[in-house]
Amino acid sequence: MIVVATADFEVYHGVVDELRDRGVRFTTIEPDDELPADARVAIVGPEDEHPAIQTIRADPEAPRRAVDEAVAVLRGEGGRTIVGVDPGDRPGIALLNGDTVVAAFQVPAEKAASVIAREIEDAGDPLVRVGDGARLQGAKIIEAIKEAPVELIDETGTTPYLGTGARGMGDVLAAVNIARLEGERIEERDIEPSPGEIQLIKNRSRRESDNDRSINEELARRVALGELTMDEALAKHRRES
Repeated sequence: MIVVATADFEVYHGVVDELRDRGVRFTTIEPDDELPADARVAIVGPEDEHPAIQTIRADPEAPRRAVDEAVAVLRGEGGRTIVGVDPGDRPGIALLNGDTVVAAFQVPAEKAASVIAREIEDAGDPLVRVGDGARLQGAKIIEAIKEAPVELIDETGTTPYLGTGARGMGDVLAAVNIARLEGERIEERDIEPSPGEIQLIKNRSRRESDNDRSINEELARRVALGELTMDEALAKHRRES
């Protein structure tokens, strides 16, 4: 069982709220009270001590991290912190401690690297695993990650079947599966768009154009690389036609 043993008002309420949200069994005591017989781990504040049991010191600004660690101790996992990323326009991100999923996110692509950096800030030996789909978005995420080594993962088969009521969860669940696979250590990824990616952009431009004409290959390449938006490419195409 988790014991919250702190006189710090901020830590107490932050940690207790997190534990209640997760449905985790816990109890609270004063720092100098006797520990319950079934206590496994104590969460304490920055100035608290409880030397008779394994303790986790909680930051008042980040109570969830202390709860993540305490839950991992209960499960007997003190495992490595691994982040799985399913890249795309809104990447799925999953944070695992050992085999336990402790946090999950789906954010705009431009915010993915900052979310990852925030979540692994206090981890001892974090690892980030990025799926090899959505190559251009994935390459940008890989390039932006400076806080941990990165592995590129073959994401074939990582997106599960989604039953009734599970719509929208696919990218996050894929990120969990990606986090559990071993891949190739990588520092950067070639972002030169493939012919297939360029053709997809040209097809999209035809659908979105006023005259049912696609942009040329060079403009499509610049859209793929993020140098132009589709609207900018279509406007440039109209001026040059």
